[in-house]
Amino acid sequence: MTRLHRCILLITAATFLAACAAEPESAVPLDYELLAHTGDVEAPEPEGGRYAPADKDAIDRGRYLVVLLGCGACHTHGAFEGAPDLERALAGSGIGIAWTNPLQNERPGVVYPPNITPDEQTGIGLWSNARIANAIRDGDGRHGARPLVSMPWQSYARLNDDDLEAIVSYLRSIPPIEHRVPDEVQPGQTATAPFVYFGVYRSRD
Repeated sequence: MTRLHRCILLITAATFLAACAAEPESAVPLDYELLAHTGDVEAPEPEGGRYAPADKDAIDRGRYLVVLLGCGACHTHGAFEGAPDLERALAGSGIGIAWTNPLQNERPGVVYPPNITPDEQTGIGLWSNARIANAIRDGDGRHGARPLVSMPWQSYARLNDDDLEAIVSYLRSIPPIEHRVPDEVQPGQTATAPFVYFGVYRSRD
């Protein structure tokens, strides 16, 4: 097994990352902690009065799809640590996701999964339906021209229009929760909130 293989962790949390390539052959990175990530987080119930009764079937389907696609596994605080805060389900995570190579970046770029409840101050309450749909299907979020690399939008691009509309309707129907997540960290900056790594890295030797 090469040094590169030993340094790869698929799910890792750290507030400081030591450069793997700088470690001796026998060293074990000490700044990593293996977490029991929760991949299945129950979606909150729609809130009465936030949708028309005629839309209930679509909203129920949207809720089913949100659970099936695992939205809460990233957008719920604590899910990365195996203890999701269900009182703030889908209200964003204070634990981020590093989106740059852990074997090359001592201080990686980090994004914090945003609040996707309809809160107008910290969530998507002021977003248009088209903007929400574009974020889901195209990875067109709050990070400018760069797609949301930590979100599997390439798979969500296969959603048909009816399913996408059902998800948007469901997200509109749930209770708004005020919860502001940390700002994105650019590569080279020091993250002040914890983050995890997701990824598969191929050996070059």
